[in-house]
Amino acid sequence: MRRLERKLFALTDEIAGLHETLRQVEAELQVLEHLQDDAVRDAAVGGPIDREDARDTTRDVERFRRLVDDLRIRIARLEANRTDLLTRLDSKRPDI
Repeated sequence: MRRLERKLFALTDEIAGLHETLRQVEAELQVLEHLQDDAVRDAAVGGPIDREDARDTTRDVERFRRLVDDLRIRIARLEANRTDLLTRLDSKRPDI
């Protein structure tokens, strides 16, 4: 197997792993968003501890949203690299 093909396989595996990570992070984000909604409602009628909990939960949601965005950007870059490698591999293939 040529070096280019090995790079392509490694890149494809990395992309698949990042897609799985993205799926898990998005699922966790959904849970956090529900918790945030509850925490904000509790903070509206509760005391200082409830407000602190709402702030903490909001920070968690923001952090996970940034993580989702970062993962999507990283996946897009790797997919662009994979497309480039596929183009290079196709151009090196002998005509039959």
